[in-house]
Amino acid sequence: MRHPPRLTALLAGAAVTAASTALAVVGTASGAAAAPVCTVEYSVTNQWTGGFQGAVTVTNNSTALNGWSLGFSFPAGQRVSQGWGGKWTQSGAAVTVANESWNAQLGAGAKLTTGFIASWTGANTAPTAFTLGGAPCVTDGPTTPPTTPPTTPPTTPPTTPPTTPPTTPPTTPPTTPPTTPPTSPPPTPVTGAPELTVTGNKFTDQNGAVRRLLGVNRSGGEFMCVQGHGIWDGPADDASVKAIADWKADTVRIPLNEECWLGLDNIKPEYRGGNYVDAVKDLVTKVLAHGMTPVLELHWTHGQYTGNSSGCGDVHASCQKPMPNAQYTPAFWTSVANTFKNDKRVVFDLFNEPYPDRATSTATQAWTCWRDGGTCPGIGYEVAGMQDLVDAVRATGAKNLVLVPGIAYSNDLSQWLTYRPTDPAQNLGAAWHVYNFNTCSNETCWNDTLAPVAAQVPLLAGEIGENTCGHAFIDRVMKWFDDRGLSYLGWTWNTWNCNSGPALISSYDGTPTAFGVGLRDHLRAVKP
Repeated sequence: MRHPPRLTALLAGAAVTAASTALAVVGTASGAAAAPVCTVEYSVTNQWTGGFQGAVTVTNNSTALNGWSLGFSFPAGQRVSQGWGGKWTQSGAAVTVANESWNAQLGAGAKLTTGFIASWTGANTAPTAFTLGGAPCVTDGPTTPPTTPPTTPPTTPPTTPPTTPPTTPPTTPPTTPPTTPPTSPPPTPVTGAPELTVTGNKFTDQNGAVRRLLGVNRSGGEFMCVQGHGIWDGPADDASVKAIADWKADTVRIPLNEECWLGLDNIKPEYRGGNYVDAVKDLVTKVLAHGMTPVLELHWTHGQYTGNSSGCGDVHASCQKPMPNAQYTPAFWTSVANTFKNDKRVVFDLFNEPYPDRATSTATQAWTCWRDGGTCPGIGYEVAGMQDLVDAVRATGAKNLVLVPGIAYSNDLSQWLTYRPTDPAQNLGAAWHVYNFNTCSNETCWNDTLAPVAAQVPLLAGEIGENTCGHAFIDRVMKWFDDRGLSYLGWTWNTWNCNSGPALISSYDGTPTAFGVGLRDHLRAVKP
């Protein structure tokens, strides 16, 4: 969903403190009065068993550079697997980061940030020697990154006892067998947020009980940080999350921004990297504490697109792009998956609303781009396809449920089954969006294009809404999905104008708008 213009009010609340270790590096000078060649801040912004995400921020304290190269060595066998903000290479322990064409200019006093994902074993000791353009630097400050295990809580085992207690077989079998075999009762759903698995065309939990995802979107994490206003739009405290649960919602979809998560230097320091990651972790913890499923979704991404239906001409992640990019998006999902792979209650939604169909003239080209990425007609950057993103998640060992949207702003699933990615974990669902102004917004289209998909894989309507400030349209959507046991989430739990948003609430205490009252009352009616 595209967003209404941002209000000028800033996000209230304290900034989240980054859980990282920084060190300062100053250049070797020929005399006591000489200025340092550079200042480098090295930090570990996210760490998990066997891997970590880091950032290196370089300030050029010397003359302007047209092309730069940063060098350092890892002291404990760390190996870089992905990097961004520069061309990363590693030979043995030695790491080199060279400029990209777009950031070759590093003026006097200018600063840039590069980032990476790497593996580690034993100890994750920080590098202590850096060079910029071959000039040696000396370190000054702490050198040991955090070595604590990831903060994501371990998955809570189900507390519900087996639904059928073991029985002692009778001493003597009955003389006459029953005509009809007894029917086993359905499994009892686990208490709290479930670990979701795809079974046929249903979502199921650890007990094998069929689950539906019914709830809301919580917008803000995709745009506040890149616009320089904060991390969340409105409060993200326990009371505001409890208000969502009070609607009988069991799922909260959380849109994210890849530049903020990865810590790119166009984002204000207080809203990027470790600060942003910690804020997301904190919100996920609160959602889980209230028994709801968190769906982490990549909403805004890097890559310049100025073609048909362009949301902005900006290369940065400041609007919806037609497809994810190969430069940063796989690294984003590698990091997110590593952060939450030990908690299968967290769901991954790969990309908000792909629209490669607006950039090319044929459906075959659009769906091929969607799945395979690469060089796509009409898109000027290298694309990461849905298969690339599934591969990035699964390469971490994460078994979490993954949702894959369609094309045409996720409103078209007509060839989803034909082009669906291969998932070695076999834990893949389809995501779809619908508003009253979309092309596929009537029961005939739903019967023709959605029903065949829903017959084979679980289907989640990740966004449903209308721009009428009423709920007549989503009432129809919810009935169609209810009749088939499918899942849906309302857009959005934010206090915007319900015509332009559309917004479900007028206050974060859960007071509904005229649009939101339809979803609230329906959730309370269908949920026990």
